Amino acid sequence: MDLPTLRILDANLNRAREALRVLEEHVRLLSPDAALCRRLKQMRHDLAHVVDAFGADALLAARDIRGDIGTGISTDAERRRTGPAHVARAAARRLAESLRCIEEYGKIVNVAAATRVEQLRYDAYALEQDIIATLPRRAALRQARLHVLITESLCHRPWLEVCELALRGGADVLQLREKTLADRDLLHRAERLREMTQRFDALLVINDRPDVARLAGADGVHLGLNDLSVAQARQIAGPTVLIGRTVHSVAETQEALAQGPDYLGVGPMFASRTKPAPAASPKPNEPTGPALLAAVAEAMMKATEQPGQAEESCVPLVAIGGITHENVATLPIQQTGSQRTQVAVCQSVIGAADPAAAAANLRKALSAETDQSRDRSEPRP
Repeated sequence: MDLPTLRILDANLNRAREALRVLEEHVRLLSPDAALCRRLKQMRHDLAHVVDAFGADALLAARDIRGDIGTGISTDAERRRTGPAHVARAAARRLAESLRCIEEYGKIVNVAAATRVEQLRYDAYALEQDIIATLPRRAALRQARLHVLITESLCHRPWLEVCELALRGGADVLQLREKTLADRDLLHRAERLREMTQRFDALLVINDRPDVARLAGADGVHLGLNDLSVAQARQIAGPTVLIGRTVHSVAETQEALAQGPDYLGVGPMFASRTKPAPAASPKPNEPTGPALLAAVAEAMMKATEQPGQAEESCVPLVAIGGITHENVATLPIQQTGSQRTQVAVCQSVIGAADPAAAAANLRKALSAETDQSRDRSEPRP
């Protein structure tokens, strides 16, 4: 066989395996994501089959570390990493570059194996997008505790001031919920909130409108039962945008999970101005209010025992509807034993005379001992 070609294949197979391991450690330990870990592990196994197809012994015999002039060449950029995200980004790019070399030079040795590498290269592009663009949003969502819905007509102060005060008080997610604004005004408002939430390292979700979410660069879209499906919303908003869906029963939860949402809004917990009364039970003996939250959490915990269901059952739950500082303690958050459960509020923060204090009080009531969020009393410069 052509030794130079085998050396090229060996060097790039080594780079690809190393890059995959770096990425796997990132999503396993730094930003835990079971589904991505499984994909990366499968990719490593697929690459091992490619090595066998090219001839593992021949590749090893062709290796010439001492004679490789590239081992002594490096740049300042290669020696510097600013953080875990930078490490992952570099590894993802190195993976794709290596796979392209393997694909092209592999055609000389084994066309069928080179064709398999072509598909791995496309998989690498998708993984890069999921790890670099989507994973940080999902990680931030998992750590969130307090969502605040923004509707100008319910604000006690000017809406933009209320948003900043809510963020200063500890809101992790702002959801823009304006049902009657003209499209141009809604987009302008979303763009202003995008800039503000980025300064506070918070997430921005747009209610109902995946098109506005995409144009504004928002982190997510929240869908009601009568809105588009999760898949349809992703087609419009883009594959990296988080999608949440409202559910009012255990049955609706099971249907929603089949669509692959990033989180579920469960409620209403209590009557509110936006939800005048708990939804009527769609089936006999279907729980409502706080009991619904407990039932949904229990159903999702049981789902983890079913093969192939662990990923779907670990999406965060967001309790919503009439939640206040006074009644949040009655929610069965601790009883479910889950860090996934979060709360979404509207009037109790945006209608307060001091939205920052209202948000801070809610966060404190949620459980100081399990709240690991950092102080966000001041935005990033």
